[in-house]
Amino acid sequence: MAAARARSSLQATVAAPTPNARASHGRPSAAVARRRRIAAAGSLVAAFFVIMIIVVASGGGPDSRRAVVDAYAAGWAKGDWAQMHAQLSPAAKSRVPLLEFARAHRGALAIASAGARGVQLTGEPQAQGDTWLLPVAIRTRLFGTVRGSVVLPIEDTPNGPRIAWQPHLVFPGLRPGEELERRTRLLARGTLLARDATVLAQGADRSSPVPDVAGQVVGRLGPIPPEDQVRATSLGVPADASVGVSGLERLFDAQLTGIPAGTLIAGGRTIVRSVGRPGATVKTTISPPVERAAIAALAGRYGGAVALDPRTGAVLAYAGAAFSLVQPPGSTFKIITAAAALQARTATPTSSYAFATAADVRGTPIANAAGELCGGTLVQAFAASCNSVFAPLGIELGARRMVAAAEAFGFNRPPALPIAATSRFPAAALTDDLAVGSASIGQGQVEATTLQMAETAGIIARRGVRAPLTLSYDREQRARGRRGRRVIPERVARQIERMMLAVVRSGTGYAAALPRVSVAGKTGTAELRSRKAGDTTVNPEDTDAWFVAFAPAGGRTKPRIVVGVLLGNAGASKDTAAPAARLILQAGLRRD
Repeated sequence: MAAARARSSLQATVAAPTPNARASHGRPSAAVARRRRIAAAGSLVAAFFVIMIIVVASGGGPDSRRAVVDAYAAGWAKGDWAQMHAQLSPAAKSRVPLLEFARAHRGALAIASAGARGVQLTGEPQAQGDTWLLPVAIRTRLFGTVRGSVVLPIEDTPNGPRIAWQPHLVFPGLRPGEELERRTRLLARGTLLARDATVLAQGADRSSPVPDVAGQVVGRLGPIPPEDQVRATSLGVPADASVGVSGLERLFDAQLTGIPAGTLIAGGRTIVRSVGRPGATVKTTISPPVERAAIAALAGRYGGAVALDPRTGAVLAYAGAAFSLVQPPGSTFKIITAAAALQARTATPTSSYAFATAADVRGTPIANAAGELCGGTLVQAFAASCNSVFAPLGIELGARRMVAAAEAFGFNRPPALPIAATSRFPAAALTDDLAVGSASIGQGQVEATTLQMAETAGIIARRGVRAPLTLSYDREQRARGRRGRRVIPERVARQIERMMLAVVRSGTGYAAALPRVSVAGKTGTAELRSRKAGDTTVNPEDTDAWFVAFAPAGGRTKPRIVVGVLLGNAGASKDTAAPAARLILQAGLRRD
């Protein structure tokens, strides 16, 4: 009524005639008209302030209350807790500061929604006396879409209408004094299959008809690891559940877990139930024949073995600690140093280098293995694995370009598979030429997994392109025919392929040679302890043996198998790692 009276008063003021307003001809004079306009304007301003005083005194009309509710709803929809909190009454703000307010809302979503994407308005807010009904929906992974209404109490304050917020308003359907509780249970865990559909793990006991293969790749179940708590909570996994903590069980845990069955409870009342969904069957890229070859090649020794299909990035087999053990990669890293030098054109395959037993770096020798005398062309130096050539090559390139080259191949980056460790080429450690030279031959503080060095060889096998690695058979099938990401120019990859062919044909990797199939490879004997100057004696227990290879190589046929082998404390790679890799290469070539 106050607003209506103000409008009536305004109309009367504007319509009232002014005495003596007309001239003798029936029209107002200019002066009279000007005075009339000024008077009318003054009356309008006065009337406006009368309206505002009345509105403020009355606590605001429906429009001002709707504006507060709309602002609150808009903030809730986008998770803007500050915007929501700004609509609260002074008493509510004093009782619940912004941080506590935001924590209450986030907690409700975390407890109740198990993966909610946020709150959506499902209709127009409706006034109901001193409250407003706000219809909302919360889309969740566990319970589907939870729909309901929140009743917002409005109170008048000196600053206009505001929301008298209470804790139960964090979720639709809650009543004053009630709290949310979520109860969930896992259904049957999904089955893991090899690429030929052989069961690797099934049922509650995770049994398999091929325990020799499964024992290497499946991994185990256990309590939720601390780093997985947030993910598990978002999936609705009970806190005391067993989840995948290693191997394929961890990599595919989300699919194998399925969607838990659950109940959302408020103060003893059931708000909503979900029936859940059992875990899915996951077909992996593991090839049982290749896996058995990898197990045989490792022969129980400390280290790791891995086999890849370079055409698709599929991991065909892995054994030992192929994903987790990081060690200096030794001369297998010379693949990357050679790629950097060839790409920068600081060297060519025919570049010639003096024969030497060591490279002198500011008075400190970087010796060849066993003090061997080697040199010649870059191809010959690569085949003989000459530290005396490749350490200076890295120094000439410099720390910045060497770091860039290593990172292009995957060092210092999240691993290709999330269950693998990160391989590192630490820029901070490259403080002088000696550090750069040592890193360029895979020594110093450089460390890599067997998987990383196999992937490095795989990039050469794909003519300089990285195929994203996968253990998912479905993803492998989708990747067929895709180009991947280029790491180095094709010409450089082909040059290194020819150098790797020389390693097997006439160099240190001869033990990996196969009849009627060309094999490209690279040995690496990483020294784990420093030797005194002039000491050429190498204790096998002080070295790791590495070998990476792919086949068939050197022709028009695309390589079908890439292998990486690391044998810890195993002496010279040509005597141990190369023949181990040969077993896996044979199995990989036979599989298709």
